Amino acid sequence: MKNKFSVRTVVAIGIGAAVFVILGRFMVIPTGIPNTNMELTHPFVALMAAIFGPLAGGLIALIGHALKDFTTYGSAWWSWVVCSGIMGVIYGLIGKKIDIEHGIFGKKELIFFVICEAITNMAVWGIVAPTLDILVYSEPANKVYLQGIISGVVNTVVTAVVGGILMKAYASTKTKEGSLKKD
Repeated sequence: MKNKFSVRTVVAIGIGAAVFVILGRFMVIPTGIPNTNMELTHPFVALMAAIFGPLAGGLIALIGHALKDFTTYGSAWWSWVVCSGIMGVIYGLIGKKIDIEHGIFGKKELIFFVICEAITNMAVWGIVAPTLDILVYSEPANKVYLQGIISGVVNTVVTAVVGGILMKAYASTKTKEGSLKKD
């Protein structure tokens, strides 16, 4: 069994969390709904999770989101931080089925990735995060479900487009299995 916490993975988690903070702080487009932005954090986590696995993806998103919230707002909004961690784990599980490490990310893999990430984004951000907001923070349901649905839609689109491009670009740097032949 491969060590889940190799030096390479630990470094990836640290650097990944730092990149998450930078992307989440400085590469955002407001949606018009309070505290709801379009960010490049999710496509980045999807790529990192596909490369380093579910545990690394979850920790990158969890740590990165917590640090982003602390540096932006002074405290973390834990319901959404936890949901980011869940997303990272799920992106890693999706990535295991795609296996971009062997240079394969074609139309079939892209469709699989987009369908899986869309279902996951809508479930986690449209249902789980707002429900936790109500249970943990006693937030008004109409406010948090609107934020959650908008986040789910925005994250789905940005992850499908930018995440798909990142996955394809990464896969193209890898040698396809069986493509090298001895002369």
